[in-house]
Amino acid sequence: MINHKLTTPEIQDFIAKNLQLSIHDLILKKQIFEGVSNKELAEQIVGRNKAKKKFPFLDKEGILFPPHISLEQASSQTTAEYKAGLMKGKKLLDLTSGLAIDAYFLSNRFEEATLVEQNSSLLELVCHNWNIMNKKAVFINNDLQNILSQISENFDWIYIDPARRDTLNRKKFLLEDLSPNLLEIQDRLLEISENVMVKLSPIIDLKYLTQNLKQLVEIHIIAVRNEVKEVVCILSKKPKNLVFKCVNLESTELVFDFEYSETDDIHSEYSYPEKYLYIPNNAVLKSGAFDLVSNRFNIKKLHPNTHLYTSDMLVENFPGRVLEVNIISNKKEITGQQFNIISKNYPLSPEEIKKKYRIKDGGSDYVIFTQSKDKKIILSNANLAKNKN
Repeated sequence: MINHKLTTPEIQDFIAKNLQLSIHDLILKKQIFEGVSNKELAEQIVGRNKAKKKFPFLDKEGILFPPHISLEQASSQTTAEYKAGLMKGKKLLDLTSGLAIDAYFLSNRFEEATLVEQNSSLLELVCHNWNIMNKKAVFINNDLQNILSQISENFDWIYIDPARRDTLNRKKFLLEDLSPNLLEIQDRLLEISENVMVKLSPIIDLKYLTQNLKQLVEIHIIAVRNEVKEVVCILSKKPKNLVFKCVNLESTELVFDFEYSETDDIHSEYSYPEKYLYIPNNAVLKSGAFDLVSNRFNIKKLHPNTHLYTSDMLVENFPGRVLEVNIISNKKEITGQQFNIISKNYPLSPEEIKKKYRIKDGGSDYVIFTQSKDKKIILSNANLAKNKN
């Protein structure tokens, strides 16, 4: 149950003025407010600080936050806004509401939204927050399986974010090990909705998804500042060719998208490094479309297992970093200097390389330890090539 004393002006003012307070010290202090424990205060301070970075729309007076684990499991505002742009309609059903970050932005695209959450305390908190923000929805405190067996109406979209930990808090990745088991309910989901969006772990195997999800029409690999955060699948009653979309949010890089069939029967050309070196962003790398990158941009790979590319002419709008490079033939050029180290398909890790060559980390220049098709090479960049977007 929500402790509504947390919403009083006095306590909200304390939270706002003590965001830099040591949580450990706060918990050990004598109780500050009657009816509110210091642990509850600490929880709200942690939540407000998390909100500033992860979901700033919740960084306001009167908003309450759940325990840390729910904050960690929630989507960021950045990824939620992206997903909202993929759907619209009259009726939305979110079967795994949680803190309702996704639901808040998804619901803006619909006339009606229904949120299901089995944790009654968390749902009460969401109801409170949505009232503060003048947002409306139908809130249902029930088990997902019960709802699926009882529901008789149809929806334009269903959103589901299955739990990826078991009762012992161990991480799970296969569809059949998630809660709920997607393989068991996917037919039912498509009975009551035209479209289904599923949020999954960023490390899930994509080929496994193509083999096990029915009526799969889109896979979105969502990175934020080059860190893959989510894999999102869209199922639809309307059949079409499967499309992959690789996005790097909070960057100027364009979306790299392709039909799954485009990856069949294509091969890269290989080359020793030329003037420009291309490093795909991590969403593109996650897609596994290594030969397609080479073909799409007419650039050559360095090595079958080195996912770096090269060309003599600058390719614009590449989804990743583009460096103008020099080949290092004398290792004294880098020994004892300051560089950012990249190691790709090379026997030493960046830390081992820095130790071996006494390299200080940082600066604006890169040194890339890698190999071409026939030998190990070391490259340095003269400058970052202007990749126009």
